[in-house]
Amino acid sequence: MLLNISGTEAGVQQDTTANVVENIGETIGELADMPVRDILGFLAENAMSIGLKVLAAIIIYAVGAWLIQRIKRLLKKILVKRNVEASLSSFTLSFVSITLTILLLLITVQTLGVDTSSIVALIAGSGLAIGMALSGTLQNFAGGIMILFFKPFKVGDYIETQGYSGTVHSIQITTTVIKTTDNKTVVLPNGGLSGSIINNYSTSEKRRCDWDISIEYGSDIDLAKSALMEIVNRNEKVLQEPEKPFVALKSLADSAIIVTCRVWVKREDYWDVFYTVNEEIYKELPKRGIGFPYPQLDVHINNN
Repeated sequence: MLLNISGTEAGVQQDTTANVVENIGETIGELADMPVRDILGFLAENAMSIGLKVLAAIIIYAVGAWLIQRIKRLLKKILVKRNVEASLSSFTLSFVSITLTILLLLITVQTLGVDTSSIVALIAGSGLAIGMALSGTLQNFAGGIMILFFKPFKVGDYIETQGYSGTVHSIQITTTVIKTTDNKTVVLPNGGLSGSIINNYSTSEKRRCDWDISIEYGSDIDLAKSALMEIVNRNEKVLQEPEKPFVALKSLADSAIIVTCRVWVKREDYWDVFYTVNEEIYKELPKRGIGFPYPQLDVHINNN
């Protein structure tokens, strides 16, 4: 199907180009067959009309160029005022400038009396062919525009998406670059990224640390809870809001009692608190006579 469309589009472009060349050839041929006296008479009769058209075209181009500059300045002020990303601002300004300039050139050429329908058809056909060839790139481009406009994340945020997690290093028009915790560079296409689930860990100033600790059956649950509460409360980075530290019996598993512990910390202190408390739990609970169970399987043999 794509081959048929491409072939048809190529045929339209060839026909349009052939018509333009044929018209130019006919005009040149007519002038070549005319005597010099007739050519000079033609130029004298039409000099005023041609001069007015050229003057009108010059005025239209000058006024149009001035308006384009004013529009670009106004648009730039709006983008700066709304804190739009620098890459998106630059692209928007370039896109608007190129579009308006092409439109101005078409209007100027049409003012001179040139039929621009063939030129417009040629540009449209070329744009369609290029769009079909770059469909994947255009999808990533559209995804980049959506990310820069809606801002699900920004440079410096720690995100998790599409099986990768890391700090956003840069947001480009077609790709987003993140740095993982082990300093790997991951480049993600914006097309898939804009439509996927993104877990942004940097949107809130506070995060919650959770631990699920397995202890042996028969252990003193009250002693275990008080020990855990003591461990987290003596950590200076543990916050008392939006909730105070919480410890409770979560579940009775097959071979262990699961005690859950939850605390709130500042975003930048999350991993420090998580690993520090992990180590203290491992060291402190056995000192209080609370052991960690191993997976067990009881086998009963019947000799009958």
